[in-house]
Amino acid sequence: MMKKILYTFLLAIVVLSGCNKALETDSTRVVGEKNMWNTVEDARAGIMGVYALTRAALSDNNGHWIYGDVRTGEFTSPKRQDLKAIISNNLNASYPVVESLSDWTRFYAIVNGANVFLENVAHVRATDKRYSDNNMTVDMAQARFLRAFAYFYMVRIWGDIPFIISSNEGVFENKPRESQAKILAWVESEMLRAAADLPYIYSGGDIQQPSNYYNEDRTRWGGALATKVTAYAVLAHVAAWTADYSSVAKYAKFVEDNYGRSGGGFTSVTDLSNSNGFFYNKNFRQMFGFNSDYGHIDGSSTGHIEELTLAEPIITKAIPDIYLPKDSILKYFNLPKDERFAVDTLGQSKFDRYFTNLNGKYPIFSKIKVIQGGGTDPNFRYFTSALIFTRLEDIVLLRAEALSVLGDQEGAKNELLQVITRRVTSGTEVVIDLTKVDILKMIFEERHRELMGEGQRWYDMIRYNKIRQNDAKFMTLINSGGIYWPISRKLLLQNNLLTQNTYWR
Repeated sequence: MMKKILYTFLLAIVVLSGCNKALETDSTRVVGEKNMWNTVEDARAGIMGVYALTRAALSDNNGHWIYGDVRTGEFTSPKRQDLKAIISNNLNASYPVVESLSDWTRFYAIVNGANVFLENVAHVRATDKRYSDNNMTVDMAQARFLRAFAYFYMVRIWGDIPFIISSNEGVFENKPRESQAKILAWVESEMLRAAADLPYIYSGGDIQQPSNYYNEDRTRWGGALATKVTAYAVLAHVAAWTADYSSVAKYAKFVEDNYGRSGGGFTSVTDLSNSNGFFYNKNFRQMFGFNSDYGHIDGSSTGHIEELTLAEPIITKAIPDIYLPKDSILKYFNLPKDERFAVDTLGQSKFDRYFTNLNGKYPIFSKIKVIQGGGTDPNFRYFTSALIFTRLEDIVLLRAEALSVLGDQEGAKNELLQVITRRVTSGTEVVIDLTKVDILKMIFEERHRELMGEGQRWYDMIRYNKIRQNDAKFMTLINSGGIYWPISRKLLLQNNLLTQNTYWR
């Protein structure tokens, strides 16, 4: 039933959408309000449609991973010229993928979908008594959160962007770019507003969402919807991007104190890399992500990181689109007895969790490898992995980063150890002598290892260099605006109020 609702909603978007002249995006106004916003089923289709638009925006052209992992230049592409251009920061190159990833249309579809929902859902409450005040409050909080998340995501990619929080009844005018500082201040305020109304758990007796959400039990919703903990986790990322580290520490502490109320927890290294583990389907430990359910035939050969990283012997594909060279693997994974990846005295891989075919021409990054329903048949290139924006380990390391910047190195060390001790062989003592190590550098190195392939690395590199300011080349990129993507040439031609990012003029 859910699958049918989502497909109906998205099909309606394509068939009945109009031209949004402000942003050059297709409107998510599906049908006229008099026909759409009448029943509880309409409300459910509406809010689930905003989630679907968000998933589509992040996965389109594998954008989440290209923005976050490929652009760093740490992966190598053996044959794809478009990816080579991105790796070398040649983002003006004339390749369809590069041009598509310079276009924010799909993100403003999220914004417009949320705007339309927020403006019309009260009509459902007025016409269908099955739709309770509580249900509407929780749905509106999710729409506000997803809209704010879309703006945060765009700011990290393009910097200053147009700002619209009204659908204006489908009649739009061109808008100039607004200051990212203004937008991020609104994002934080809006996420806090949403967090106040979001439950810790759905269909689990939460005081803010006590009954079965849309008549389905908690297993249906765990890992699929934004919770109060989700909002604070993303708030920690927003504060980190603005270098407000006291707020990072506060928001991350809220997550650490309350993740259990949402059914979350730490993930073992085995579960993290199993084909039917953490990235399979959905689970409560996916603090904020978008799952693909094989049981609902919800997967594809594209829009998953496996499309970029996997090849023989994992799947029947001769050469991966991207790979991490062996020398880089050995450099990054330098912790003794690290069960994600370590080598023995003969240079052979002791674990095939993060990497397979270490000594081949193309080592395969195989941390995430959800083929079909978690199977291992190499003949299928049908992927169903979840796209994860954040999880508990990410937030713990983000708090470690904040404490270190704020001067609490002992506290930072203790946060770091929460993750590292779960990644080394059981019984291994991990000793961090603060008089001998650079704890902040260790934290970012651990983020690199732990979150590899999850779309975090590029933004981590920016934050680290803003803190340290000792890499002249990267600081030039930051100060010149080169960390952002150029704005699509198509958008510039269609909206004369837009200006190109300075670095890309």
